[in-house]
Amino acid sequence: MKILRANATRAFRQGPFQIKRMRPGGILGAGADPAFGPLSVIDHANLDVGTVVSMHEHNNDEILSYMWRGTMVHEDSAGHRIPISSRKLMMMNAGESFWHEESTPDVPVEMLQIFIRPHTADLPGKVQFYDPPQKLPDGQWHLIAGPESSSAPLKVRQRVFVYDAHLGKSGQLSVPGVEGMNPWLYVMDGAVTLDNAHLGKGDAAAEFDPAERISAEANTTLVLFLVDRSAPASTAGTISGR
Repeated sequence: MKILRANATRAFRQGPFQIKRMRPGGILGAGADPAFGPLSVIDHANLDVGTVVSMHEHNNDEILSYMWRGTMVHEDSAGHRIPISSRKLMMMNAGESFWHEESTPDVPVEMLQIFIRPHTADLPGKVQFYDPPQKLPDGQWHLIAGPESSSAPLKVRQRVFVYDAHLGKSGQLSVPGVEGMNPWLYVMDGAVTLDNAHLGKGDAAAEFDPAERISAEANTTLVLFLVDRSAPASTAGTISGR
């Protein structure tokens, strides 16, 4: 099993927000491709009240906003002005061009901003929203995003699935196995044991046996990516292509 520790990733602060930027491929060690197949960049962001990321353009990034705590106001070139929270998640398929602005006028936010390389450059730009069920059972994976051919509520134009799960203390579960997909597991909050290793908040794991049981040491939120690392992907993205 490969582990990427929270203290091994780059963090930076700009005004009222702080970002820990992860290159998921770095989990495989020095000299590895910084992207884990088409999963290119994950920003674990904390935004204080009063943060404004003014209107800006993205090209060829598939961007999933996974909101864990707080509410962020999203505005975009398609005319939306919508509060995003754990009760309303968002996927921006930037494609050829998409503009957006984010702000936190009322409460602080903790979230993941996930950048995935699309299979093809210059696809149409669009945005999707998803209202998860009000009460999700603990100890089960909840499918958030997946390929266009999948049943996922948010569609990503790539061979990537995204799930989350909530575990109470001592809860257990295993990773779903999908043919040709490699797991990349992130501890959003809490702590777990996997293959006799302790993983705390901000730690990630890959190259482990999906049949291994994940055991929660405390109330925990996990985010899981299943990635086809050999899938064709465009490197033309504003962020994902770097």
